[in-house]
Amino acid sequence: MKLRVLIIDDESLARDRLRRLLGSDPEVEIVGECADGPSALEQIRERRPDLLLLDVQMPGMDGFEMLRKLGPGELPGVVFVTAYDEHAVRAFESRALDYLLKPPTKARLAEAISRARQQLHTSPAPAVPQALLDLLAEREAAATRIRRIAVKSGERLIFVPTEQIDWVEAAGNYAVLHVGKETHILRETMGALEAQLPPEAFLRVSRSAILNLRRVKELLSQRAGEHDAILLDGQRIGITRSLREVEERLRFA
Repeated sequence: MKLRVLIIDDESLARDRLRRLLGSDPEVEIVGECADGPSALEQIRERRPDLLLLDVQMPGMDGFEMLRKLGPGELPGVVFVTAYDEHAVRAFESRALDYLLKPPTKARLAEAISRARQQLHTSPAPAVPQALLDLLAEREAAATRIRRIAVKSGERLIFVPTEQIDWVEAAGNYAVLHVGKETHILRETMGALEAQLPPEAFLRVSRSAILNLRRVKELLSQRAGEHDAILLDGQRIGITRSLREVEERLRFA
């Protein structure tokens, strides 16, 4: 049985390359090509492919948003195709989801196709991997995170972009936003605020501090296993969280 593949990529050269590389495989049938999410949704529902070669970054509707519009019963197998995107690649690897970096080599594409064919052979009607559903749920949750925080100052309501926050300090049932030389006090607990901040950029490093990882310049090890984060403006914030975990998050922030 041939593996029915749908190619989804907004770049014509990328589609041409995938089509050319797959052309020499007699056990692959390309059932269609799409340049955007809406047309891909139509073709998936009409042609019922076994496998999507899906570009992650597309204008208007990216690959993740397109998949979220499909019900679990409509989702075929997926191999993500992406220009080097650290956050996406890290998410794929942590969940053992297959992906191809642009431009894919013939050998790497053949490996992905072989793995998909093997999975289909094992189960003619395979269930959608839970890892994929978990990834989509996480992306959907991340899309609802706040990008600006409303702070009341006298009769004014100030909107602070989250990317401008250096760090957040706990103060009882309040949270103090450190934004450059300014501070803003929120009637918000650290736990509630942590749940709203973009997880790719913010990390709670202790009971009393949430760091904007993109504001960290270096990590400093102290005696007795204590560590500090040094921010771009020179502020030092104590860390009680695992230093290895903080280091790993900093690499992809």
